Amino acid sequence: MSGRTRMALCAAAATLMAACALLPLVSPVTWLLQAIFLLAIQTGVGMATRRVPLARPLTVAAQALTGLMLLTLTFANQQAIIGVLPGPEAFAHFGDLLQSGADDVSRYSIPAPLSDGIRLMLIGGVLIIGLAVDTLAVTFRSAAPAGLPLLALYSVAAGLSDGGADWLWFLVAAMGYLMLLLAEGRDRLSQWGRVFGGAPRTPDGEPAGAVAPVRTGRRIGVVALGIALAVPLALPSMNGGLLDAAGTGVGSGSGSGGTISAVNPLVSLRDSLNVDEDREVLSVKTNTSDLSNLYLRIVSLDDFDGTTWQPSKRNIEAVPDKFPTPFGLGPDVRRAEIETTVSAADWYAQNWLPMPYPPSGVDVDGRWRYEPLGMTVVGDRRQTTRGVTYSVRSLDVQPTAEQLAGAPEPPAALKREFTKLPDSLPAVVARTARQVTEGANSHYDQAVKLQEYFASAGGFQYDTNVKVGSGPQAIARFLRDKQGFCVHFSFAMAAMARSLDIPARVAVGFAPGTPQGDNSVSVGLRDAHAWPELYFEGVGWTRFEPTPTRGSVPSYTQSDIPGSTLPDVARPSQSTSAGPSATPSTSESCAGQKPELCASESPEAAIAAGGDGPRWYVLLAWVLGGAAALLIPLAPMLWRLRTRAVRLGGHGRTESEVSLHTLAVWQELTDTAWDFGIPPDDSQTPRKTAARIVRLGRLDPEAADSVHRVADAVEQVLYAPSPRPTAGLAEDVRRARSDLRSKAGWTTNLRAQLAPRSSARVVWTLTEWWTDIKRRAAAARPTLRRPSAPGQNQG
Repeated sequence: MSGRTRMALCAAAATLMAACALLPLVSPVTWLLQAIFLLAIQTGVGMATRRVPLARPLTVAAQALTGLMLLTLTFANQQAIIGVLPGPEAFAHFGDLLQSGADDVSRYSIPAPLSDGIRLMLIGGVLIIGLAVDTLAVTFRSAAPAGLPLLALYSVAAGLSDGGADWLWFLVAAMGYLMLLLAEGRDRLSQWGRVFGGAPRTPDGEPAGAVAPVRTGRRIGVVALGIALAVPLALPSMNGGLLDAAGTGVGSGSGSGGTISAVNPLVSLRDSLNVDEDREVLSVKTNTSDLSNLYLRIVSLDDFDGTTWQPSKRNIEAVPDKFPTPFGLGPDVRRAEIETTVSAADWYAQNWLPMPYPPSGVDVDGRWRYEPLGMTVVGDRRQTTRGVTYSVRSLDVQPTAEQLAGAPEPPAALKREFTKLPDSLPAVVARTARQVTEGANSHYDQAVKLQEYFASAGGFQYDTNVKVGSGPQAIARFLRDKQGFCVHFSFAMAAMARSLDIPARVAVGFAPGTPQGDNSVSVGLRDAHAWPELYFEGVGWTRFEPTPTRGSVPSYTQSDIPGSTLPDVARPSQSTSAGPSATPSTSESCAGQKPELCASESPEAAIAAGGDGPRWYVLLAWVLGGAAALLIPLAPMLWRLRTRAVRLGGHGRTESEVSLHTLAVWQELTDTAWDFGIPPDDSQTPRKTAARIVRLGRLDPEAADSVHRVADAVEQVLYAPSPRPTAGLAEDVRRARSDLRSKAGWTTNLRAQLAPRSSARVVWTLTEWWTDIKRRAAAARPTLRRPSAPGQNQG
């Protein structure tokens, strides 16, 4: 393998190793496999064009065009000419995807969902960085500056990550960079560290001087390490979200100016509760005099997998003029229709429309769509609430305790879907639910007991400094520590209700705000809230309030439990002290996508993985799987590289070392000829074998002389009384290999590189090893004597 080919493979591997720092940012990480495949094609084009050879600018242009065509085939084949040639429509589609990806980066928490926009940014970024590294290290033969693109890739990943395993990805990226420098060591940095295979040599076999001084390599390394540690501190973290108080939409900030762009229903919920300045999010005017039930619901989370609560993906449609009657609401339940006008602040831009529940109609300008089951309205094509004023007609449903207590069993399909609990949920959750509700006569009684347990009787404390947490043990820790905020209370009550076969989900939005002198209600960041909704047949989805000192206790839960300690008055939202923020969660939205895509599925949102961080063993499994997928096909090539380096290394000084080195060089020569289609013939002498290689390989006179010199050295070692070292044998083999490669076709060269025939020696070695093991086992097995027949050996 030529030096440039080796450098190209090392450049691609270094790029992928640096790209591993992006793995914790997105879930799933299947994009890396696609990036490996596309980068391998782009690198192969560079290797081929350098073999022609083309001028350096043409080589770079060919690789760039290849990368663009690969991205077009992957992301914009329907808009491209014959599927691969990008035209105006394809570039416009790329622009839409990149804009969508930028929006997703600002709105999602770690790990973000793998949307098409984010996938294009990841894979496109890997190809661009791979091209830059290949151009610097291989095309222009300067590996040290190639660390700067690798540094940029790692720094972006480190700046967006939560810092949990940055040291691991730094080590992986640094190993890739060092591998690239060491691969160049023979030609460019022979004095930098340990050089594989010995120092470069002149055609006369004498060592050549170092081309690049070690001082330059060290300086570049120090600068790269310093930037790698400093740059991430200046980059924003991926903390933006629906309720985030940041003015820029990403990370935490003062909140002055800018735009918050996010759709996640639980992103930075605790941050919003802990802001120093309670900024107004919504201004509300309504015709009802009872403001205690004026909850503005954004979305409901109904899918619980033990780690996250998130909305199920459901069909969405055009916003109807009049919403249907809420599912499960019977005609005998008292209700009143109220009208509410909501004005969103011009800095508050998110995709879900906050509305009282259940809504019966909405008048809003812009591009909005409707999800029937959750009765939610979501923005289409980057439509947000920024500066929007809209009117909502909603129902003030007023069930009695008797109606709730006498509710029949819900439909089997609904009960099956909304009482699902994962097997990973700790048993303490269901056990505590049964203990708390012992003696209850109905699901309603159980629900009220659960609410009372969390709100007053259980000794729980409201504390926004507690991390959200994630994983199967999050609820168990909350039940043990008895400290948390609305997310903990609502999640725990919903999970415990499901364990009692009560359909349950979690709603996210805003608790009732603060009345103003102009008869409006100001809803601020600190009013951000989450609460459980339980289903009762004949009433529908019903709000409960387990969080102490927050919101208001529903009137239908206050009178039916004798001795209840719940207050009988509405409880306004209270301010909380500042504290560290919770890690945002992830969601997925139609925003930024084409209308036809938004017609099929509703957005998806999830709870943060903030408390426990990403599972290291999952990431390690993906990294190892990706490494195996890359290394297994390249195993024969890597084995030959290593074998060649060992055989052509230093020869030593003693007679035994000289003999071993000469025979190893001879075997490398015959294996090289075998790789190029000249199989070995052990029946011939070294001299005849050399003549056969020269004849079949059509070698030039200089290369032929090199082959014969190696054969003469072998005969001298085999037959001379005192073997003498012969200088330049390794260079003779390299010269012969170079001539064989130049005479062979491209298919033969490709096979010699990727699937060398001489790698069959590995199979032979393994076969001999296994045969030897079986022979040794048979020799060590004790011999059992057959018993004598009756009458024998007697006398």
